[in-house]
Amino acid sequence: MIGIGVTGLPGSGKSVFSSAARKLGIRVIKMGDIVFQETKKRGLKLTYENVGKIAVELRKKYGRGIIAKKVIELIKKDIERKQIHDNIVVIEGIRSPEEIDYFRRFFDVFILVAIHAPPRTRYERLLKRGREDDTLNIAKLIERDRRELKFGVGEVIALADEILVNKDKSYDEFFNECLSFIRNIISKVNKNGNTH
Repeated sequence: MIGIGVTGLPGSGKSVFSSAARKLGIRVIKMGDIVFQETKKRGLKLTYENVGKIAVELRKKYGRGIIAKKVIELIKKDIERKQIHDNIVVIEGIRSPEEIDYFRRFFDVFILVAIHAPPRTRYERLLKRGREDDTLNIAKLIERDRRELKFGVGEVIALADEILVNKDKSYDEFFNECLSFIRNIISKVNKNGNTH
């Protein structure tokens, strides 16, 4: 089974990559959804503070690989329910080296993709996006970046097999770049049985 892991700071374009994968019929699992579910389960609203608090709490209590463990459990259930087609899964939102370790052990082939965009570009996108857990001022966005970096996302970006730069591109341009990129990975893996 092939796993494509996606990492990057908030607003870099991870969800665009996921949308491109869905368009190709690939199952996408967002690691953040697991934290959202846990936040809701505790009867809390999906605010920046609540989601952040739960994310930190889970990792402190169960270790930095806990979200990856939960994603793997979900993938195993999806396999049983035949919800994974073409033996490929995209996992959005990898944040720590421990998560990478879990995924490298689980998948036959695991490719880690980092998406990079400069802070100003990311902040502008986040302010426009207005998702429930997004914050609406620059100070909070900088604080959120620092929290993500504490989780280990900087190390994860440094360990990426591939890097996509999402700067000065329209949504459609980057979406099409992601489509080509994913198709290319699939054809390489299918041809060689690995990425090299």
